[in-house]
Amino acid sequence: MAPSSSKVGHGVAKALRINLDERQAQKEAITRGESMYSSSTADTYVEEEPRTIEWIRDLIPSGRQMGIYFRNLFPFTRWIGRYNAQWLMGDLVAGITVGAVVVPQSMAYAKLAELPPEYGLYSSFMGVLIYWFFATSKDITIGPVAVMSTITGNVVNKVAKEHPEVPGHVVASALAIIAGAIVCFIGLIRCGWIVDFIPLTAISAFMTGSAISIAAGQVPTMMGIKVKGFNTRDSTYMVIINTLKYLGHTKIDAAMGLTALFLLYAIRIICTLLAKKYPSRAKMYFFISTLRTAFVILLYTLISWLVNRHHRDDHVFAILGKVPRGFRHAAVPTVNTDIISYFASELPASVIVLLIEHIAISKSFGRVNNYTIDPSQELVAIGVTNLLGPFLGGYPATGSFSRTAIKSKAGVRTPFAGVITAIVVLLAIYALPAVFYYIPSASLAGVIIHAVGDLITPPNTVYQFWRVSPLEVIIFFAGVLVTIFSSIENGIYTTICVSIAVLLFRVVKARGHFVGRVKIHSVIGDHLMEDKFHDQNHPSDEDLAVRDIFLPLDHNDGTNPEINVESPYPGIFIYRFSEGFNYPNANHYTDYLVKFIFEHTRRTNPDSWPRPGDRPWNNPGPRRGKSEPDRSNLPTLKAIILDFSSVNNVDVTSVQNLIDVRNQLDRYAAPDVVQWHLACINNRWTKRALASAGFGYPTTPNPEYSRWKPIFSVAEIGGSGSAASAAEQDANRRLSKQVRDEEKGGIRRDSVTNVDKTDDISHDRYKDDSATSSSNGHDLHREISTSKAYNRQTTKKVVVHGLNRPFFHLDLTIALQAAIANVEHQEQLKKAGEAGQGGDYPVGKEL
Repeated sequence: MAPSSSKVGHGVAKALRINLDERQAQKEAITRGESMYSSSTADTYVEEEPRTIEWIRDLIPSGRQMGIYFRNLFPFTRWIGRYNAQWLMGDLVAGITVGAVVVPQSMAYAKLAELPPEYGLYSSFMGVLIYWFFATSKDITIGPVAVMSTITGNVVNKVAKEHPEVPGHVVASALAIIAGAIVCFIGLIRCGWIVDFIPLTAISAFMTGSAISIAAGQVPTMMGIKVKGFNTRDSTYMVIINTLKYLGHTKIDAAMGLTALFLLYAIRIICTLLAKKYPSRAKMYFFISTLRTAFVILLYTLISWLVNRHHRDDHVFAILGKVPRGFRHAAVPTVNTDIISYFASELPASVIVLLIEHIAISKSFGRVNNYTIDPSQELVAIGVTNLLGPFLGGYPATGSFSRTAIKSKAGVRTPFAGVITAIVVLLAIYALPAVFYYIPSASLAGVIIHAVGDLITPPNTVYQFWRVSPLEVIIFFAGVLVTIFSSIENGIYTTICVSIAVLLFRVVKARGHFVGRVKIHSVIGDHLMEDKFHDQNHPSDEDLAVRDIFLPLDHNDGTNPEINVESPYPGIFIYRFSEGFNYPNANHYTDYLVKFIFEHTRRTNPDSWPRPGDRPWNNPGPRRGKSEPDRSNLPTLKAIILDFSSVNNVDVTSVQNLIDVRNQLDRYAAPDVVQWHLACINNRWTKRALASAGFGYPTTPNPEYSRWKPIFSVAEIGGSGSAASAAEQDANRRLSKQVRDEEKGGIRRDSVTNVDKTDDISHDRYKDDSATSSSNGHDLHREISTSKAYNRQTTKKVVVHGLNRPFFHLDLTIALQAAIANVEHQEQLKKAGEAGQGGDYPVGKEL
């Protein structure tokens, strides 16, 4: 008997004259096809059409899902119960270090926001104090940042001209509350995925243009140039022109500003060189370099006090001035429709800056330090911070790149380090206002220029953009030029709008291809697959017809759920893209890929965390008295096969995402290596982009963990002194310590196998230098000429794909065969103890 809902539906359809059986005749005419019959089932299988009610049920959360939702709003509840002394020591060092940096920086940024310096301290205090309750990142430090401060300063200046009766701090507080409420709402409804519509190119252009704009605006202050009519808030190109025009009005402030800027760079360069020369003392030089800002400010404050102590009314050079002790401006913020209307036009840019700065930084550092953030929860953290901060006098705050990098490299263990930083800022607010009075304004300007200098994208990175996606280089320069010749807000709008337009253009103008039939023969190493039949009877036609097909493991494509879909091989995973692979969906794809692999594999080295304090904060392990779940039945990760049959174009963001995941899984599988095979790539430009990132070649085992070189990553800024480099060094220290411990215990695992370094497809070439070609013509010709597979005289055969990229495969079958051959080859070498004898990778090609 049909359910009542079906009867109602049929009645409505009849009333609206909708023919529900219009295609029924076609369905009944189908009498054969692989989708209806399977050899693993004894009867036929008819695929049911999905119903609307099923779609609605998927959207309505269950009670369990609601409970998980509310618990996820406070992630600290998952790890705070297992907080230990080792974590505390790491958090103390990182928290105090960041606190020493955030105090002078926050006061400098408050000047950018056209507010008294104490407002920067208030914003910093609330940011670091509140964030840890909602954090899914251990590295992020929330507080005033240069770009957001500049936008806030533009809003304050605009309102001051049009409505002078409204104080600047009132406008800034109202902006923080409204922008924070919008961001918090987006996070609460779990729509953090919208940040994926902002590609890496747009973020890079925004950071570069903003850094140039901010630095140019601070040069007049650093040089002491104060001329009537010279507005440092003009377009960047006008500020540069006017700076050069009025350079003759430079005052003694330049001595305090230029020398401070020189000293900041000198300390950093010297510490970097000494760290390379004396690796054993690298940590000490890192802390010296990190504290250079506090040291320089204290030094120049002392000089300023000695010079200006007898000039209370007529200072020799500009100084910061009086900073009130305590939270003098704590009050309920004033928010009404009139104030909101004053900055409504700047509100979209403010929200975008809050989003892209924080999410870009947190994702990048999460990949480097091997954890995954929740973008929606991060938006909740930013939103709550900006909602509560104005009650103590704070203005808009978000994640800071420089302070996050320092916190990461200082060895932070959990988000609780923010509480330590908050205590340092609180002490500064109550104990150091008298010292702040004599800080030279020119020196603060030098601090700002030094801080934003690292945000400028270097030429080599732009060249990598060009290698992967030439069109995105045009977008990058468009964003930078608009920022310089117009404003930061217009630069943000330009890059985002042009990126979305390009994406829509690619979707609308996609071209299909007519294809013809080509007979192919699969080759493993030097032997055709048919060779195995040479000494046997010729197989029957039925045997020849047997072939492999690849279906989703969860049958979400409508295939018969009674069919048993098996894993291709222990430790080998085949991942098929269902749509294109571009910046809007790249994170969604890779997050699910990593999650699935973590759930269905075990770490290659189960002793990665010998002590509870060595574990990462977001994976604290079982509760006290309970043991780790037994995962010995799961395989280790060996290889990943990506099916690019539905992908036509890739971009900088999607390729960088693959590189990040590759680095993350390499650390997970260390000391073994993960091989990446790519099948069904139909676009030459896609091959070029992937090859330029190091894909398409075998991964050579290496006794040390080594990062795959990124195209652009915020955590990589600073080169050898970056947070990513520090994470790599830390991983190698742990790895070498484990090897030493095994040797002392009389156990040695030869877990890596060296490959012949003369091989043209060498690890160093494509991994460290991102080379796009791997073998010269002479060697390749010699290999082909001596190969039995390519010299069979029965029929002439030609190679379908280039031999210089052996891990780009024609289809999934040959990709899987090559992956299995590689895995078994490596296992045989391990068992035979041939770690030092090298060996070629058996790679599959199509003829």
